[in-house]
Amino acid sequence: MELLSTMTTVLAYLDPGSGSMILQIIAGGAAAVAVTAKLYWNRILRFLRIRKDEPETAEATSARGPDSA
Repeated sequence: MELLSTMTTVLAYLDPGSGSMILQIIAGGAAAVAVTAKLYWNRILRFLRIRKDEPETAEATSARGPDSA
């Protein structure tokens, strides 16, 4: 209890620039999470077993196009 009674006031000041910086950090973190999720979306769905694995042969033939026989 003695510790609480001997506390002094804290002289801290947060200016508008500090608030802006905090908002930029939050927005940047949200953007990083969104881009990472977009890059790994198919892997996430396969890991959660929402989407089945696609065979590689169908993927390879569609990438070459119909005239590549």
